[in-house]
Amino acid sequence: MKLWDKGFDNDKRIDAFTVGKDRELDLQLAPFDILGTIAHATMLTEKGLLTGEELSILKPALQELYRQAEEGRFIIDPDVEDIHSQVELSLTKTLGDAGKKIHSGRSRNDQVLLDVKLFIRSRIERTVGKAKALFDILQEKSEATKDILMPGYTHLQVAMPSSFGLWFGAYAESIADDMILLKAAWDVADQNPLGSAAGYGSSAPIDRRLTTALLGFADMDYNSICAQMGRGKTERIVAMAYTSLAETLGRFAMDCCLYNSQNFGFIRLPDSLTSGSSIMPHKKNPDVFELVRAHCNRIQGIPETIRHICSNLPSGYFRDLQITKEVFFPLFDEMDDCLDILAFATESIEITPGIMDKPLYQSAFSVEEVNRRVGEGVPFREAYKQVGHEILDGTFHYEGTPCHTHEGSLGNLCNKEIRSKMDRIIGSFPFGKVRKALDALAGKD
Repeated sequence: MKLWDKGFDNDKRIDAFTVGKDRELDLQLAPFDILGTIAHATMLTEKGLLTGEELSILKPALQELYRQAEEGRFIIDPDVEDIHSQVELSLTKTLGDAGKKIHSGRSRNDQVLLDVKLFIRSRIERTVGKAKALFDILQEKSEATKDILMPGYTHLQVAMPSSFGLWFGAYAESIADDMILLKAAWDVADQNPLGSAAGYGSSAPIDRRLTTALLGFADMDYNSICAQMGRGKTERIVAMAYTSLAETLGRFAMDCCLYNSQNFGFIRLPDSLTSGSSIMPHKKNPDVFELVRAHCNRIQGIPETIRHICSNLPSGYFRDLQITKEVFFPLFDEMDDCLDILAFATESIEITPGIMDKPLYQSAFSVEEVNRRVGEGVPFREAYKQVGHEILDGTFHYEGTPCHTHEGSLGNLCNKEIRSKMDRIIGSFPFGKVRKALDALAGKD
């Protein structure tokens, strides 16, 4: 079945090529297409395009389809083009003419725009929850290891004293910053495109403000052409926000690979979290971190792929945009899997104490010694030269414990402040309001 059927059949090869992976991918949109249809039908009733009696049979039928979609029982028949067609066909089969009326005032173009935005909101909420779980583990590790020193590096050269607490805490705060970008992506997706139809609005007397409220959107895409131009652009913006989180996770994974190697030996993974070699019996490889790094690198390429699909399109809808689903949808599971496995692995990381006692890292305390002499009245540049000469002639030695007190330093990690930042950002997502609106449509309230 095709919603645009006019009594002739496509060549089967054309049909297979143009439908592509839509049936498979659209199953992920099924719950959202159904919720959008409930909101649209409710609005049509308010505007007199459906009767109250028709809504009274449509709404329960749609809510049953929604339950099927949530439970993984909803299917798209092999001869049906997409999710939009399947929902309308299912309603028409069971309800007759009432099912044929639900498409008034909308197009598959604004339907898929709506479905994708509802899908994005749902997946961002899930990702934020998983990012928060990893954030909590990193903060716990930071507090537990704040007094264990490790060398800090610049240019991969030993630089200054750091600590495991500072290192773990850095990635926790970086994730908090990534949530700011996810919130910006959420705000772009949190605008209702329904009613823009094929990109030029509708002569039907629809009420876009009503569907905006019913679906829990903060606002709407007002200009109907702009709403259509948001297809592809919205996905790219969301993907760009995810690349920021991917960069954080990939960098952390790279650190773990480096620090787990024998040349560094700063951290150790339990044997159960490593893999071996088929030829070298001594190998215990940190494959989990290497794969996270690869997945995160792949995620960072997704916005550019979407841009290449969409960048030379004029205004209006084009079938090219269908391909963005194939690139965009896998992003969410890939990111969430990385967050889950990193949370599991990070909790198991074992720290090597006493690293900074090795003579190899004595030079890392050079700035500590310079500052000690400055505190005794030696001009900074003179103290710098004195310590530099001692390092060159091999006489430099530092005794003592680094004393850093400023915000964000070894002795003042500001983990409480970082947690407050994270809580503030996550609190700015209106997850509760959206869930309440969608639950009401689904009949869960």
